[in-house]
Amino acid sequence: MNVGFLIFPGVTQLDFTGPLQFLGRMPDAAACVIAKTKDPVPSDSALTILPSHDFADAPTLDLICVPGGFGIPDAIGDAATRTYLRKTAETASYVTSVCTGALLLGSVGLLEGKRATTHWAYTSLLAMFGATHVDQRVVQDGNTFTGGGVTAGIDFALTLIEAIHGRPVAEAMQLGFEYDPHPPVQSGHPRLASPETLTHVSSVYTDQIDRTRAAITSALDG
Repeated sequence: MNVGFLIFPGVTQLDFTGPLQFLGRMPDAAACVIAKTKDPVPSDSALTILPSHDFADAPTLDLICVPGGFGIPDAIGDAATRTYLRKTAETASYVTSVCTGALLLGSVGLLEGKRATTHWAYTSLLAMFGATHVDQRVVQDGNTFTGGGVTAGIDFALTLIEAIHGRPVAEAMQLGFEYDPHPPVQSGHPRLASPETLTHVSSVYTDQIDRTRAAITSALDG
């Protein structure tokens, strides 16, 4: 199974490195990292990623995954990125995203009429392209799998692995990676956070949400 991750400048590295670690270890899987060019891609942290393929030489994918990040508005605004994603999704058996990567899927019509999720701060944008938000960490609708924000990518990967290979394989991989989360604080979702924390963190995303909404509007109008 060819598994490809579509990345772009400003990608949140954990959005794709978490799922990459799991999905790349699936039985009979070959993972690759695809970008517009093979130039190093800066993430939104200190990590820079070297793509294994560009749009011209990427293999035919069985599974495509689009991570998110603060670079999503520019990715949505890039015609070559949207064209590659749209064409690749036509033949992929699984069309997937983590975090705000769902908004790139939606911008090319891949979520119309589907149930989906994304990072909690951006869920209102799903309606712009006819998707219905479901408040779950991972949502499956047919061959489309969407994950919530950032760390949800690991739950997303295990959901995919179970769908593809069955529960015993998913359980074995979970154990192998010792994925047994017990966070020392309990503020990982708006329903758990204090009002003060929610207000503060929501304000961090205001400008980015506006940029993303504008990019989606432009892409849909184009």
